[in-house]
Amino acid sequence: MIKKIAACCMAAVMLVASGCSDSKSSVSNSNEPKELKITYVKSPLNIPSIIDKNLQTVSKEFAKTDTKISYPEINSGAKQTEALAAGSLDICSALGGTSAILAASNGVDLKIVGIYSRAPKAFTIMAKDPNITTVSDLPGKKVAGPKGTILHQILVAALAKNNLKPDSVELLSMDIPPSVNAMLNGNVDAALVAGSDVLRAQKAGAHIITSGEGLVDATIVISARGDLVKNNPDILKRYLSAHRKNIDYMNQEQAKAYDFTAQATGLTPEDVVTMAPWYDFDPEIKTSDIEDLNATQEFLLATGLQKIRSI
Repeated sequence: MIKKIAACCMAAVMLVASGCSDSKSSVSNSNEPKELKITYVKSPLNIPSIIDKNLQTVSKEFAKTDTKISYPEINSGAKQTEALAAGSLDICSALGGTSAILAASNGVDLKIVGIYSRAPKAFTIMAKDPNITTVSDLPGKKVAGPKGTILHQILVAALAKNNLKPDSVELLSMDIPPSVNAMLNGNVDAALVAGSDVLRAQKAGAHIITSGEGLVDATIVISARGDLVKNNPDILKRYLSAHRKNIDYMNQEQAKAYDFTAQATGLTPEDVVTMAPWYDFDPEIKTSDIEDLNATQEFLLATGLQKIRSI
């Protein structure tokens, strides 16, 4: 299975590697589309995307060939892949690995061309009840969180690590903010929480039972329409080159990057400083990423969320 994923991602690895080249040498031909639609997803803490929004790095790159860039804000992974399948979206800048795999298994022609982030520390299981301190305290309890996501995968992996089955807890599927509210109000015993909601829950008296660290890498991918990758690979080279420039800016102008992020997310600068180290934004597709995506597919198959292998 890993070999199959590696074969599917080989072209993407080559794109990422060549994405560092001088973009002037890769100005494209007349077959390029005149407009590209690329998702803008700022949450939970997508610093490179927020930098791009402020500096217009990608737009400036494609202005060289008079290619218009638009940024639809689509946070839902399912809706991103639906738009990709409909042809109303070209590049998913930050798409959960679970969403990419499920879409591919349902026939959506998408290709993973890079890794957006890995952030196991940013994905957690939390509780407010002081008597719930470890995963072994969860059997028989109600847990709220988004089903079929990285957070759900972490819950299943954490239970398995403690020799517990998924059905040892009652999972109530809901989005992250309502899950946190339900936990804080005592309507559920624990919640699956990610990003800035982790800090919100902590400030309200909740604590982390476990994070994804040591369980899953919480891989978020960069993906594109399959026909775009096949027919216009140069576009992906240029996009990834511009994306790397945003990452370089984040590393070289950290204070400005964090200020952009605080303004965009409504977090305090201190919160951004706390959360930023949770994220690894290296876009290169590594063997460990392929293994993590493989593990994600096994989770989806085991839980019945996925019926057909896609990678």
